This record gives sequence, C-alpha cells and structure tokens, in this order.
Amino acid sequence: MVAPQNPTPAGGPPLAQGPADPEHDPTAAYALEPDYVAGLTARLVATTGRTVAVHSPLDGAPLAHVPQSGDDDVADAFARARRAQAVWARTPLDERAAMLLRLHDLVLDRQDEIIDLVVLESGKARKHAFDEALHIALTARYYARTAHRHLDTRRRLGVVPGLTRVEVNHVPKGVVGIISPWNYPFTMALCDGLPALLAGNAVVTKPDAQTMLTALLGARLLDEAGFPKDLWQVVAGPGRELGGPIISRSDYVCFTGSTATGKIIAAQCAERLIGCSLELGGKNPLLVLRDADLEKAAEGAVRASFSNAGQLCVSTERMFVADQVYDRFVERFVARTQAMTLGATLDWDNDMGSLISQDQLDTVVAHVDDAVAKGARVLVGGRARPDLGPFYYEPTILEGVTPDMTCFGHETFGPVVSLYRFHDETDAVARANDGEYGLNASIYSQDGHRARSVAREIKCGTVNINEAFGATFASIDSPMGGMRESGMGRRQGAEGVHRYTESQSVATQRLVRFAPMLGMSDETYAKVMTANLRLMKKLGRA
Repeated sequence: MVAPQNPTPAGGPPLAQGPADPEHDPTAAYALEPDYVAGLTARLVATTGRTVAVHSPLDGAPLAHVPQSGDDDVADAFARARRAQAVWARTPLDERAAMLLRLHDLVLDRQDEIIDLVVLESGKARKHAFDEALHIALTARYYARTAHRHLDTRRRLGVVPGLTRVEVNHVPKGVVGIISPWNYPFTMALCDGLPALLAGNAVVTKPDAQTMLTALLGARLLDEAGFPKDLWQVVAGPGRELGGPIISRSDYVCFTGSTATGKIIAAQCAERLIGCSLELGGKNPLLVLRDADLEKAAEGAVRASFSNAGQLCVSTERMFVADQVYDRFVERFVARTQAMTLGATLDWDNDMGSLISQDQLDTVVAHVDDAVAKGARVLVGGRARPDLGPFYYEPTILEGVTPDMTCFGHETFGPVVSLYRFHDETDAVARANDGEYGLNASIYSQDGHRARSVAREIKCGTVNINEAFGATFASIDSPMGGMRESGMGRRQGAEGVHRYTESQSVATQRLVRFAPMLGMSDETYAKVMTANLRLMKKLGRA
C-alpha cells in the first residue's frame, strides 16, 4: 500500500501520471498506490474539477490530489442523504445494530491499513494511530449492544394512574452535518456519526482537508459493513466555503475544532433553531497531589502531554504539583521525557510523532520562544527537529511560566507543558479552573475518595483519576464533552445518541377526560382535581 509511485501534475486529475521522475526527484514519489487513492476519492461528492494536493507530514512526500466540492455538491449530497434517510428510518433497529457489529470486525481486521493511512496523513506515532482503530471498534460495539436501551420506546408515568398511558419515542432528526478535525482523523471522522446512523439519521460529513483520505477509508468501511452508500455522504473543501451550506441544510450539526469557529457555528445554528454539539478548545490541567504514586504520575504525565505530539483536545498543557513531591516528580517526569524514542516513521518504535503542518509548528515555536524570552526555563526539549521531519518539535517541559506569556492561557496544541508548584489543594483547584476552558483534567492521588472529591470541584467535562485521558475517553458509556468555552453537548453514552433524536411523547387517555364530566361545573371540577392532587402527594406519587 505504501510503495512509491509516479506523481500527479499540479492541478491535474487525481493521481494521473506526471512528468516528474522519482529516480531524480524524491518528492515526486507518491507514498500511496494511485489506484488505492482513486478508489477512496471516488467516494466524494465533488464535481468542481478542482483538486488540492495532500502531502505527508512524515517527510513531505505527496499522497494525493483530492477533488474539491462546491455548493452544488453539498446540495446534491443532502438530497441523496434525505432520500436514503427516509428508507433508513424504517429499517429495524436490530439490522442497524448488526451493521455496527460488522464495522467493529472490519476495523479490527483492517487495522494495519487504517493505521498506515492515519500515520501517513497525520504524522502521529503508530501507537497513537492504533488508539483510533481501538476507539471506533469500541464505539461501534457499544452502540450496537445498547441500541435498545437507548432507543426503544419507553413507558412513563401518566397523570391518572391506570387511565393515562404515556410512551416516549426517539424520532431521528433527519440529516446530521458533521465537520470533523485532522488531529484524530479516523476517530473523529466516524465516532460522532455512528450513533447518528443507529438512531435512524443520515450523515453529510466534511472532514478536514489535511486528512481526507483517512475519512474516506472510514466511509468505505461503512459501505462494506452494509450501510446504504447514500446514507453517508462526504464532501471536501475549506470550512469557510462549505460550512455555511452544510449548516443551512442540516437538521443537527456536530463540530469538533476551535472555540472561535464553534461560536460562529453555534450562532448559525441558533438562527435556524437547530441543535448542535461542539467540542472545542482546552487548556487542560493535571494535578499531582502530595500522596500521588510518583512513578505512575510521571508515566501518565508523559502520555497526557505528548500523545499525538500534544495535538489532542484532551491533552494536558498545565501541570500543578504539590510542593511536598514537586522535585521528585519533576525528576521522574523529565527523565521519562528524555527517554522517549522520537521519530516520524510508520514503525511501532516511536513514542511521539510529528506535528501535522507548518502552521502547527509555527504556533509551538512561537509559544516556546515567547516563554523563554520572558524568563521561562526549558527543562527538556524546546527546539524543532527538522532532521526527524519537516514539522517535528521535541517534547518540551517548561518551568516558570507566568501570565504574561502566551502559552500560560492560550492553547498551544503541541508537545509543550508548563509546570507549577502548589501548597494548598484549594489553591490548585482554583488555578486549574482559571480561564474560560473546561474540557479535561487529570488527578493523581492514592486516595481515590479524596481525588473524586477534588474532581467534583474541577470545572471540566471529564476528569481522569490516576490516568491521563484514556479512562474517560475509552469508557463509551460515559458522556464526553466540555464545560464553558470548551463546548456544549456531549458525545458517547446515552447523550451521544439522544442528541440526534427528538423526544416524542404519545399519551393515550381512557375513560376520563381533562374537562368537567357528567354535568359537573368548572368550579366543582377544579375542586375534584385539587383533591386528587393532594391524594397523589399522600400516596407518594411523583
């Protein structure tokens, strides 16, 4: 799958043969088979004739020319999706769940193919790419196995015992628009859409341009699992061009990305009175309490800070460590960071891969250089590594970061973490809650009860105890999302599927009506109803 191939001329059709000679021009060698990529890009709804070149952040090698969509393509995608959804909504729930279980098996069977493509497009370490296949398999299996628990019609209490029958249905919203990011291209391309499909919806998705091929592989696997092809539409293009057309046609919008963009999307959804779920930015804290297991905390801190080169919404960027253990923890954390194996390859050996782009590298460089210029100390890292890859930056630990430094309160989204001492846990919690974000937090302590008590004070949508982020993220039955400017709505769990449905109450009334009967006056009716309310309270009825 990854053998070098002849290049595509700029602006030409996807992977057409071109004049460049890989023997004399290494950058001309495509990292993917042309036929393989052509099969993936054929899944796009894209008729503009324009293409965008995609290169691997590993070494700059070209991957493909991805066809681009226009407004007419978005309209066509939604039209196809609506026709498919009308049929799909009548498909038995067990059949939908069975397709998710087939997807589960396909993802596990094809994980090498998935991981290769994720690494080639994103530059992340192979072990972090495996997390994506793992998460989608978990998500597919969870929603398949819990389909009836979440979506079956349920009886509720009626106002008149025995005479009022109330049922609540979960009706699909229709067509869900999903705008997904580049940092976890397989996970984010699919995880939000799977419960939408289970609930009877269709999906139109616009993955990020930098990782379009991985998202298209996900669409191919959905087809192979048996989902109707028109049910999952994929368009490609800049968010500034396609975001508006998608939102204007969606019945619900799911977005993962920056807080600034999320606010724009929320305003556009409000104009149409449609719902949205938004997972946005974070400046996530990790607290090492005085009774923490320091080896476990240092190991977790490495994963919390440097997984996917810090390009993870729930990644730690601020670390608060108790005075009593600060020096011992820092010694262990620095040593583990220095021992990391760095590289930008397809191998399993790398502990951290590359940043994805020049823009991400520029942000990381700017944040670290600004901090150092204003007096911060670099304990490890602090420099780009072009010898490893064009966008590679070392895992970096900073000490002495102050509020006047950019990285103090702004999300870096790279392999950079700042260390802070604390003496009083109340002060640590207040500092962890400082700012407007509230996505993820971690607490290390050997006293579980105490740590859970501290967790309730943290203003974050997820809090992990003695773990970096995996405990909450991989526990699909629990909701995941942000507080404050880190977002609204939740993925995973019951909330993750119910967001794509409308609750419909259906009440059947027998014998009595809610109006005077048998010649009763309105005044008498009011007295009878009042007496009934008092009786129901005495009987303990809700």
